[in-house]
Amino acid sequence: MKLDARIPGGPLAEKWSRFKQEQRLINPANKRKYRIIVVGTGLAGGSAAASLAELGYNVLCFCYQDSPRRAHSIAAQGGINAAKNYRNDGDSVHRLFYDTIKGGDFRSREANVHRLAEVSVNIIDQCVAQGVPFAREYGGLLDTRSFGGAQLQRTFYCRGQTGQQLLLGAYQALSRQIAAGSVKMYPRCEMLDLVVIDGRARGIVTRHLETGKVESFSADAVVLATGGYGNVFFLSTNANGCNVSATFRAYKRGAAFANPCYTQIHPTCIPVTGDHQSKLTLMSESLRNDGRVWVPKNTSDCGKKSKDIAETDRDYYLERKYPSFGNLAPRDIASRAAKEACDDGRGVGPGGRGVYLDFADAIRRQGKDKIEDKYGNLFDMYERITDENAYEQPMRIYPAVHYTMGGSLVNYELMSNLDGLFVIGEANFSDHGANRLGASALMQGLADGYFVLPYTITHWLAGVKPGGITYEHSEFKRVEYEATDKIKNLLAIKGRKTAMELHRELGHVMWELVGMARNRVGLEKAIDRIRELRCAFWSNLNVPGSDADMNTALEKANRVADYMEFGELLARDALARDESCGGHFRMEYQTPDGEATRNDAAFCHVAAWEYAGPDKEPIRNVEPLVFENVKLAERSYK
Repeated sequence: MKLDARIPGGPLAEKWSRFKQEQRLINPANKRKYRIIVVGTGLAGGSAAASLAELGYNVLCFCYQDSPRRAHSIAAQGGINAAKNYRNDGDSVHRLFYDTIKGGDFRSREANVHRLAEVSVNIIDQCVAQGVPFAREYGGLLDTRSFGGAQLQRTFYCRGQTGQQLLLGAYQALSRQIAAGSVKMYPRCEMLDLVVIDGRARGIVTRHLETGKVESFSADAVVLATGGYGNVFFLSTNANGCNVSATFRAYKRGAAFANPCYTQIHPTCIPVTGDHQSKLTLMSESLRNDGRVWVPKNTSDCGKKSKDIAETDRDYYLERKYPSFGNLAPRDIASRAAKEACDDGRGVGPGGRGVYLDFADAIRRQGKDKIEDKYGNLFDMYERITDENAYEQPMRIYPAVHYTMGGSLVNYELMSNLDGLFVIGEANFSDHGANRLGASALMQGLADGYFVLPYTITHWLAGVKPGGITYEHSEFKRVEYEATDKIKNLLAIKGRKTAMELHRELGHVMWELVGMARNRVGLEKAIDRIRELRCAFWSNLNVPGSDADMNTALEKANRVADYMEFGELLARDALARDESCGGHFRMEYQTPDGEATRNDAAFCHVAAWEYAGPDKEPIRNVEPLVFENVKLAERSYK
């Protein structure tokens, strides 16, 4: 497989401007001749579909939810980064660029990240114009706060509902285009497969979830904006419906999958309480602006109430270990520190799997009303779930799977190695390296959809003729048959276990052996165990009902079938990367004080996996990462 990042020449700060100046154009009257499929309606997909339709393209947009506004982007809480320097604290495009490169442990492309930092300043203006109710200071200016991995206040926010408000802005733009007839919306319609003809993506095969009808759609380009794969671990902060199927099935059609081992563990989640849970709940990283993280210094104090533990007997371990950043250390570092404290026997709560996030000092300093203004909905959510009042006692938190930095390989233009297949937002690998800084997911999703893809997809489409192949082509029929046959096979097994039960077993293997800390022996064991589970899935699965109507058990089984294969790819990628970096922590590669140790000589590259066929080992391809504007250095937040 030939990998070509297609990064423009010239100085880093001029690459994106140069691309836009030199891009090919399409006459506005001709744009209506092109059809573009967009799969997913989160911040990336919704903004992309609206923007492309506004330009004049015919857009078909798909989501499995009953409404585009129910996409998982709605769950994001804390904020969105932008280098606008409203605080006059020294922020700049370069500083945001560098913080993102460093936050990703120097495992992302310079050019992609710098472009992200550049367009971040436009995102805020766009959203304000849409009516997004960002928090404001007393004088009316937009307010900002701090997030992990930065010593600047560059995060714009809407209390603890930033994702919801941004998604509503994108949904308004999308709804305008739906009403205008430029976007044809297909809710409750899930992508089953990608159709590739002569090396080019030409459409998708879908299933209408309410009727069971399998249908094909052709287009001149396909855009995947389907989010990440965190639910391979079963318990994660993602909605239950989030899945890897679109990008994984594109992988099986020839689209390389990059860096699947880069999974992010978020340090601020409500701890697991038992096997009754099907997901976990995120408490926003923004809480670490005012909350102090601590555990008892002595194991004998772990059973006491927090108020009965003296100040001198508390270990504010993030402030102790990382004094320059304190409680706002990046997510991967804060997560490992929490695990270390709990493994040391100093965890709190049931099973000792929790640490405190304490707001007592902030309430004394600012007053309860101020804390409630900033985080009230988060405190309410915490109390509804735990029946504990976090104004009166500390929250209990523990790390959980959250975001995934790996995804479909894309070049600078956001196109995969398959012509005509573009992948945006969390579904691609491009911007975050081995660890994502907080408040950067919303930034990337809107940057890709509003400000990058409309230029790059136009540049590519200008070189191809519209139309030519329709859904009546024999390849569409063949792929449609394969998708239908897979569904029938799932229904025909008639075993004894549900897809949920088998998914839970897979998640246990993934969390225990491929989770926060990995090692060679555990990863090899995980691969063997995943293969056993895959056999059990295809021999002992039970899916009730039929494929002729709405069947949520069938939806779940179809997605878990992909996780049963993808889990092995993730573990294999982790096994091949003999270093620790960001969210990928190999226990064999760490400093004496437990920090990640990179191997730049051997692994300063993107690992792009190529599907080789059923039951064959995938091929690992490499794209070297070249750093011309930043110096590779030990990632220190001390």
